[in-house]
Amino acid sequence: MSFWDRFRRPKASPRRLLRNYAGANTGRLFADWLAGSSKSADAELRPALRTLRERSRDLERNSDYGRRFIEMIKSNVIGSQGIRLQCRARTDGGDLDVPGNDLVESAFRTWGQDCSIDGRLTWTQAQSLFVQTVARDGECLVRLLRKPTNPYGFSIQIIEADRLDEEMNGKTRNGEVIRMGIQMSEWERPTAYWLYKDHPGASDLTRPELDHIEIPADEMLHAFRKDRPSQHRGVPWMSTAMARMRLLDVYEESEVVASRIGASKMGFFTSELDPESYTGDDLDEHTPVNEVSPGQFEQLPPGMDFKEFAPDHPTSAFADFSKSILRGIASGLGVSYVALANNLEGVSYSSVRAGEMADRDHWKMIQQFVIDEFCTPIYRAWLQSAMTTGALALPVNKFDKFSQAAAWTPRSFPYVDPQREMQSQILGLKSGVLSLADVQAHYGRDVEELFTQLNQEATLAAGMGVDYDFAPYGRQVSTFMNEPEQQPTTQEG
Repeated sequence: MSFWDRFRRPKASPRRLLRNYAGANTGRLFADWLAGSSKSADAELRPALRTLRERSRDLERNSDYGRRFIEMIKSNVIGSQGIRLQCRARTDGGDLDVPGNDLVESAFRTWGQDCSIDGRLTWTQAQSLFVQTVARDGECLVRLLRKPTNPYGFSIQIIEADRLDEEMNGKTRNGEVIRMGIQMSEWERPTAYWLYKDHPGASDLTRPELDHIEIPADEMLHAFRKDRPSQHRGVPWMSTAMARMRLLDVYEESEVVASRIGASKMGFFTSELDPESYTGDDLDEHTPVNEVSPGQFEQLPPGMDFKEFAPDHPTSAFADFSKSILRGIASGLGVSYVALANNLEGVSYSSVRAGEMADRDHWKMIQQFVIDEFCTPIYRAWLQSAMTTGALALPVNKFDKFSQAAAWTPRSFPYVDPQREMQSQILGLKSGVLSLADVQAHYGRDVEELFTQLNQEATLAAGMGVDYDFAPYGRQVSTFMNEPEQQPTTQEG
């Protein structure tokens, strides 16, 4: 043994290494744990993608909780007003460019009234369809069409992921790789997308066009939630919970059938005699059959006995078992059990508030996803087209100024306890922990909108001779009780 060998640690045996990681144990308790392989994300996803997408759509159509989850996403992420654009470009002096911002916002609202190429979607509806498609199918394609279908020369087309052929893999003549329908450079940056001309499942067409068309990457948005670095296609958001959701539906259906049988009391005649010795009221393949009415009792014939068939359904464990399964489903979907089950039984204010706050953080993450993957790139493409066509009265050299000044305001969330939350915000404002911008962001607006609205209301009230007991931000406002009664003035014209 050399001098340095004395300080070297002995090699650990394979068995000792396994004990260091209990999750790698391959004993009898874990023999049925099929962990798969060390394949890439695309290699694992490709054979399962179509099945996952089809089952996710089935759950949306036929599962109460699947439908509930999708509707929760649309309601909490997009809402009734959608994610609104607020342009915050500034002048060289650092002030807000109010005329330019108002011009951009007004033009974008006008375009948003008919933003899709088929003329069927508004901007809010397009957002809702986008997030619904991504959640259900795992991914969504949006084509940016620079065509003169409207004054701005720009429209969008939302395309289902079925048209992006996951079985198309190989290499192009220039050496670029095509993986699951996506053509990529050597750095795996998308350069083109290969789509079916028609939906492959278009049953309304006699012979759908299954030839491929190449769409440049700068004309296509491909949005999905990336879980692994090597992933190029999206996984439906219900994938981890869909097994439980299906089993819960089957279990509930079985309990309903068993309960119907249990509610219909039945019985059977047993006899050691020859069945030909008794025919009953009717005869069905030599089996005595009696018609029974409520409150009716009949005397059994000699030698016959009666055996009751009364299954005990629903069982007493049905509710608790269903709740347990549903909690697992809620965890897999990333939402609270109370929200998914729409069940407030036995919950307190603290638990509801904790669940609401956790859900809101989840919704805000998805809101930012929609902003990054949908709203911002579409706005920039629209702005470029609107400036180029002259539909927007702004010079083209101002593109960078206004394209980088977009601020998106998603929907706000109501308070669980309005009085407590309002007091907390007032305390935050007084202590300097919160700003007015922070408070207004909760309501889905900015400070400029607030001050503009307050000024308009004050001007309108003064012009109509209306006074009220309201003093925002320290402004002293007198009341009717502190001043002599005045006759309201009348303004004509």
